Amino acid sequence: MTLTSAIKASRRSNNKRATRGRGAAAASAASAMWGGRFSGGPSAVMERINPSIGFDRKMYRQDISGSIAHAEMLAAKRIIPPADAKAIVAGLKRIEAEIDRGAFAFKVALEDIHLNIESRLIELVGPAGGRVHTARSRNDQVATDLRLWVRDAIDEIDAALERLQAVLIRRAEEHADTILPGFTHLQPAQPVTFGHHLLAYVEMFGRDRGRFADARRRMNESPLGSAALAGTSFPIDRHMTAKALGFDRPCANSLDGVSDRDFAVEYLAAAAMCAVHLSRLAEEIVLWCSDQFRFIRLSDAFTTGSSIMPQKRNADAAELTRGKTGRIIGALNALLVVLKGLPLTFNKDMQEDKEPVFDATDTLVVCLAAAAGMVADMAVDAGAMRRATAGGFMTATDLADWLVRAGGMPFRQAHHAAGRIVKLAESREIGLDDLTLADMRAVEPRVTADVFKVLKVESAVKTRTSYGGTAPANVRRACKAARRRFLKGRAAKGT
Repeated sequence: MTLTSAIKASRRSNNKRATRGRGAAAASAASAMWGGRFSGGPSAVMERINPSIGFDRKMYRQDISGSIAHAEMLAAKRIIPPADAKAIVAGLKRIEAEIDRGAFAFKVALEDIHLNIESRLIELVGPAGGRVHTARSRNDQVATDLRLWVRDAIDEIDAALERLQAVLIRRAEEHADTILPGFTHLQPAQPVTFGHHLLAYVEMFGRDRGRFADARRRMNESPLGSAALAGTSFPIDRHMTAKALGFDRPCANSLDGVSDRDFAVEYLAAAAMCAVHLSRLAEEIVLWCSDQFRFIRLSDAFTTGSSIMPQKRNADAAELTRGKTGRIIGALNALLVVLKGLPLTFNKDMQEDKEPVFDATDTLVVCLAAAAGMVADMAVDAGAMRRATAGGFMTATDLADWLVRAGGMPFRQAHHAAGRIVKLAESREIGLDDLTLADMRAVEPRVTADVFKVLKVESAVKTRTSYGGTAPANVRRACKAARRRFLKGRAAKGT
């Protein structure tokens, strides 16, 4: 149905309602749950724009957990009979089992996951099921559910990031001695080891894990019991429900409890930064796979062919990871725009918080899996990497450093002399180490035969022993340190 036809249908429905009313039998299921004040049902357009059950059903486990904790607290505080709480808990567990096995009938007319579950609960246990909503509102219920869901998502993402780090560390250790060009401005700059290059991403993803962990700590406060916005007159124990749900404490302010979505924004910000890091890795994989580099090769598991060019092997998994970053950044922007003009407290705009969070999570999880798969899968061509260091005069900095150490020259003067020697080699279309001693002495008389010890890329790499440098010995130590810092369990063994 198009929007226009929906509006026309709505008008026809409203006209009929005006002449004869809808009647109890025609009232929507939603109005039976919350519509005591309403005599009519929603328009056709409202029935399309209002429900969230199409996406918030993802939170069914969190919703059931919250309701169980709430019911048990209500019984402990003698707000509802213990027998009713026992029936509610049993009914909720049965509903969870029904949803798990695909036997639960979700109803759009019931709008959301909260009313769908409560309605089914009343069907199963009778009027006692209606007591579960005592001293709470859908406002604090949905805020609690989403916090629980995001918290679970962070735990899943952290595990995926750890797996990716484990693969990167393992491959870095394998290639602690493999030399390739290091780039600035995508121009050859200095030789580095491939292991060192991979460990750079271990650090990036480590910071991502830190951001997610920080967000998790800040969000770990329970909104449950804030009710609609002002708290409740029932003698509830919010600390009890917070503890039962694994929160550190209840939210201190009921207004903030129902209206805060900072936690979702912060989560999406961490997800967006992580996606950017994945995109940078994906871009390098695309370059390394290209015919111009040939540094690595991906198997059929992570590449596709062309419908017209039989020779093609496209790094589509990497390209899609790079492209999907836009979806996650878009999710962050979307939620920020939703929230930017909202007064306290709850507004229905907030229903738009879930789809960006859900989509960004699904996208990030699959991209993390793809990245780990590609890093594990890639076949490294160490020869191609080494051959690529022949151009670009990548040991020119080592020449300048040697002039400082052996010739006692100020670095800026040594830099100038090295530049003139590079210019000479460039004019002859040869490498620095192909120049003769006489050639270099003609430019700078303080050059001696010892200079040739630093002009080979292997020497240049081995001398970079400063903390965090690219020397193979450094890389091996850094791999061990990274395992201690980031990995646990099976991942610590690089499996």
